[in-house]
Formats: sequence, C-alpha cells, structure tokens
Amino acid sequence: MLNGTMFQYFSWYYPADGSLWEDVKTNAQNLANLGVNSVWLPPAYKGTQGGMSSGYDVYDIYDLGEFDQKGSVRTKFGTKQQYKEAVESLHKAGIQVYVDIVLNHRGGGDETEKVTVRKVDPENRNNFISDAFEIEAFTKFTFPGRQGQYSQFVWDFRCFSDVDYAKDKEETAIFSIANEYGDGWQEVIDSEKGNYDFLMFADVEFRNSSVREELKRWGEWYLKEIGFDGVRLDAVKHITPAFYNEWLDHMRSIKDDLFAVGEYWAPGELPLLQKYIDATQRRMSLFDASLHHNFYHASNEGNNFDLRKILDNSLVQADPALAVTVVDNHDTQPLQALEAPVEKWFKPLAYALILLREAGYPCIFHPDLYGAHYVDKGNDGNDHEIFLDKCPHIDELLLARKLYAYGLQRDYFDHANCIGWTREGISEVENSGCAILLSNGDEGFKHMEIGKQHAGKTFNDLLKQHPATVTIDENGWGEFHVSPGSVSVWISSQ
Repeated sequence: MLNGTMFQYFSWYYPADGSLWEDVKTNAQNLANLGVNSVWLPPAYKGTQGGMSSGYDVYDIYDLGEFDQKGSVRTKFGTKQQYKEAVESLHKAGIQVYVDIVLNHRGGGDETEKVTVRKVDPENRNNFISDAFEIEAFTKFTFPGRQGQYSQFVWDFRCFSDVDYAKDKEETAIFSIANEYGDGWQEVIDSEKGNYDFLMFADVEFRNSSVREELKRWGEWYLKEIGFDGVRLDAVKHITPAFYNEWLDHMRSIKDDLFAVGEYWAPGELPLLQKYIDATQRRMSLFDASLHHNFYHASNEGNNFDLRKILDNSLVQADPALAVTVVDNHDTQPLQALEAPVEKWFKPLAYALILLREAGYPCIFHPDLYGAHYVDKGNDGNDHEIFLDKCPHIDELLLARKLYAYGLQRDYFDHANCIGWTREGISEVENSGCAILLSNGDEGFKHMEIGKQHAGKTFNDLLKQHPATVTIDENGWGEFHVSPGSVSVWISSQ
C-alpha cells in the first residue's frame, strides 16, 4: 500500500573519487526507511574523461568500470563489482533500481575516418551552409581496452549522422555526414533550431538497422549483468521516437514490467511533452519539466506568484499517470547548462506539492537530502563556490508520504498566497490522513474537510512550523493554519 517515491542518487558535482556505489550500499536501508521505493543511478559506463566523467559523454556502454580505458579502470562512481554490490544492496532493502541510458551520442572515438559532410547552421539546422566536403572525424570506436569482450561491434561513420569536430581542420561545428541512410536529419518531435536531432559529439544514426540491433543486444546484456528494474532515458527529445518504441518493446519482451521514464526537457512546453507521449504511444513516463518551470518561477517571485496556478500547464495535471515530478535535478542545479534552481525557502513547499498529493511519481534530488558543495566556473568565466543545503523538513515530508498521504483528496486552491488540500486516509494504513497548507505570503488559515472518521481527533503540525492544535468537528472539518512563507502538514496526534 505504500506510496511510490523515486530518489536520484547523484548530482552533477558528486565527488569523482569512485565512492558513489559504496555510498549507495551504506545508505540503501536508510532510504527504504524514509519510504523510497526506487533509486535512479547515474550512467554507469565509461565516458570520454574516464574516472572523471559523469557518464553523459558516453564512450563505451559495455565498460561498467571493468577495463583500463580513457585512463581509468573504475568510472567516476566506482568499479563494476562495486556497482553490482550497490544494486544488490538496494534490492535487499526492497528498493527498485533505475539505470541511466545514454544512447544519443558517442564521444572519445579511438580512430579518425575521412567522411563527407556538409556544414550546418547551428541556429537553423535545416539550413546547410556549405557544399559537400571531406573531413577527418573521430567516428571509429574499436574499444582496444576491452578487446571485443561482450561485443565485437565496431562503430564507424555509418553509425553516426553528425559530428561536432573536424580533426584535420581543428574546427568545431555541426557537420552532417553523408551516408547510405540519408544526409538529412532524423525525425524528432522538437522543431527548436529547425530540428533538434543533433546534441553533441558523434550523433548516433538510428536509421542504421545494425546500430539498432546492437543496442538491443546491449540492452539484453546490461539487464542480465545488473538486473535493473527500470530505465531513465537521457535526451529523448534528440532521438527519433521510433527507436525507443522498438527498443522498449524488445526490452519488455525480456522483462515485461520494465519501468521507463524519459528526459524530454522542455520547461513550460506541455504540448511538446504530450506530443512525445503520443509519438511513443504511452510507452514511457516523462519528467514534468513544466511543473519544475512553475516551481522555479514561484520561488523567485515570492508573494507575487499566484499559488492557485502552481499546477497549471503541468504534466501531472494533464496526464498524472505518466508524470514523474521533480523539484530540481543535475541539469537545473547552479552552474549547469539548464540552470534553474528552486530557491531554498520554496523547496519544502514544492516537495509538499509532489510528495503529499495523489497524482504523479515524485523524484527526490540527492543534494536535497544530503546537501552538496562544489566550485565551478559560471557564465562570467569566474569560479563560483556553491553550497546546496539539505532541504528543510525533507525527512518529515518523506515520512508524511510514507505514513499519512493516502485516500480521498480535497483541494482548496482558492487564495493567491495560501493553498491547501486534505487527504482523508485509508483503513489499510493506520492513522493515515493529513491536511497540508502552503503560504508564499502572510500567515494563513483555511477551513478544510478531512472526513467524518477523524471527528474529535486533534491534529498537530508534523513540521512544527505552526504551534496550533486543531480539533476536527463532528462533520469532519477543521481550521488549519500555516506560518508566513511556509508549509504545515497536519496529522492526527492520536
């Protein structure tokens, strides 16, 4: 009967000391105790920077920290054996494992090839700004450190549609490769920049049937090696939906209950998320970038933001069954490419909205539970030291989801600066039921119905943000309060 809660077990600046898999083992049971039932782990394979790579600059998807490649045997997160032990620890704690799948591109090619290309206007990818000419590109991947173990497939220029670097010319640009599968773009949903097929490095050519078959073979191998329960699919807006339809169908022919969530990051663009869901025929959930967009603006606008609109144009409102809700992630954290961090004061309010309502599958970001500290360069070229504090009350909010946030939901989104809802509770979960009130302005209160079965009970604020005691009347109603710029979660004290 427990509510599902996902945890993103990493951030972009997690220390590159090989410790993450060991940390997962250490904290697995604690996460289970908090009510976490699934963990999203970072890309586990070797990237272009070896032991320093976060994994999204993928080099060899068969190297899970086992081979001496790119200057390291282990990945940023540890060795293959440590990875397998981390997964086993999560499973032992009753937690499912979702692995990060990065198939859009490859980096760090082992050899160059001479390829015929046309240069592309980066702001209008449908505009080719040169005639065909030849460059030397890093499009051949032989993986000499692995020496054919697990797969002897060699990636060459026929496996890629575009590259971003010409070695002989020492030039960075977008070069469209002429090959037998077509010299134009692959079909994607997003029309940003004309066509957003290309993202970075050597862009995988999914029109090549040999590539698709190799990636299906790899998926089978990975599932057998690690025994994961679900997948987080990276950068799906840049990959033709037809590929993941084929790949997921194949994977589910092996594991029929495989969970999948895609990263289609289009803040404030709900119609694009819905269009992608249609194109993939509801084969995967999506992260609710639109809701994050609302949280970001609400946290920066203070009491000028109308809380009645906090769920407007969000996926969790439009299609809750396929919405994975987030407050922040590794791309939105400070100094990252999609930087849009939710301000600290608003985070408990945002987490209440994703954890304590009936709709959506909430995902917690690692620094919001454990904190983070790092230094990196900003857009101004200067170093910036960043401290991300643990989200206030996150432990209590997680426990509230685990223990109390069940049953019929009644909404009171009737004031621009103070909204609330109640969860009536269910008989299967003893003492369940709660009332939640949020304010982004002054102290507030609401007369809300929580159900006649709670008549005569007294309720107190689990977060201890408001000192009142609320007694539920004979009709199941109570007057609940919230402090300025705060959230209160009212639970039965009996």
